[in-house]
Amino acid sequence: MLDRLIGQSRALERAIAIEELSFEDGMELMNYDNLHMLGAVADLSRKKLVGDTVTFAASYYLNYTNICAASCQMCAFYRKGNEDDAYTLTPKQIEQRVAIAKQMGATEIHIVGGFHPKAPLDYYEYMMRIIKDNHPELKIKAFTAAEIFYLSKLTKNSVKEILSRLKDAGLDSMPGGGAELFHTDVRQKIVRGKCSGQEWLETIEQAHTMGIKSNCTMLYGHVEKPEHIIDHLIKIRDLQKKTKGFITFIPLKFSLDNTELEKEKLVTHECSSVYDLKIIAISRLMLAGFLNNISVYWVAYGQKLAQVALTNGGNDLVGTAFSEEIYRAAGKPTNSSVMELATMVKEAGRLPAQRDTFFNILKEF
Repeated sequence: MLDRLIGQSRALERAIAIEELSFEDGMELMNYDNLHMLGAVADLSRKKLVGDTVTFAASYYLNYTNICAASCQMCAFYRKGNEDDAYTLTPKQIEQRVAIAKQMGATEIHIVGGFHPKAPLDYYEYMMRIIKDNHPELKIKAFTAAEIFYLSKLTKNSVKEILSRLKDAGLDSMPGGGAELFHTDVRQKIVRGKCSGQEWLETIEQAHTMGIKSNCTMLYGHVEKPEHIIDHLIKIRDLQKKTKGFITFIPLKFSLDNTELEKEKLVTHECSSVYDLKIIAISRLMLAGFLNNISVYWVAYGQKLAQVALTNGGNDLVGTAFSEEIYRAAGKPTNSSVMELATMVKEAGRLPAQRDTFFNILKEF
C-alpha cells in the first residue's frame, strides 16, 4: 500500500532515495494532499539522516533593543523610540541578564534586536566583550544577517569589517532571522526598511567565508504562495552547497497578533496546523543531504503541535528560549525548561539530548 501511494508521486520516490529535489519536485510536494504520506516520507528521511535523537539547547534570548528603523508589516516587536515601552539595554543591564542566564543553566546567549538608528558599532562590540570577559564559557549567537547589513550601512563600514570586529569581540555564531522569504514578490509585502533577500544571502555568505557559522530561517503562513516557499528552500540549499556554513534550518510560523498585516486585514488568521506540518516535512525533503538539522520552533507551535512536527521531519526543538520577547509581543508564551523539553521529546517517542550551539551533544536524558 505504501509503495503504491509513493509510486504515484515522482517527487516522493526521489525523496525516499534522498535525491536532490528540483523546483518542480518541490511544487509537486506543496500541492500533494496526502499529509500523512508526506509526513511519513519526511520522517523516514529524518531517521536515515540523523537518527532518533531530538536535540535542544539551553538558550537565553537577549533582545537588546526594540527600537527599529524598519517598520516591517509582519512584526509586533518594533518601536520607533517615542513609545513608553521602547527600550535599549545598557551594558550593565546586559551583564545582569547574562548573569541570570548563567544561573538558569544557559550554554548560549541568543542576541537579536531592532535596527537602532543611533547605537554605534562600539555598543555591539562592548556587548560581546562584557559577556566573554565575565562568562568565557558561554557561546554568543548574535545578530542576524539583516542586523549586520543594517550596521554596515549605518556605520559606512563593509559587511566584512563589521563581522571581523564583532568576531574579534567574541561573536561565535549567528542566528538565522531576517531571512523571512527571499522572493521579491512576497518580501515587499512583509518587509519594510530591511535588506533584500539577495543582500541577506550575500551577508550570510560573507560570514560563512570568515568561519562564522549560522542558522537559517523562513517565515511562512502569511501572504506567500507555494512557489515562494520552494524558491526560499532552494536558495538556502544552494548556499549550503557552497559554504557548508548553516547549522540548522528553522521554519518560523507567522504570528498574527499586533502586526500591521493583522491591522490592515491583509492576513485574517494564522495558518493551519496542517500547513505547519507540511512546511516541516517539505523543508526536510528539499534540504535532505545538505542541511540535515530541521528545527521545530515550539514557541510558535505550542508544545503539542511541536511533538507532532517531530514525526514529520523535525529533529531539534531549538532551545529553552529563556526571556524570548519577539514572539511574546505577538501573544505567544515562550519560556520552558530543559526538563520540560526532554519530557516533550520522550512523550513523542524519541530520545532527548541537550546540545550546544554547534549540535555537539552535552547531555542525554
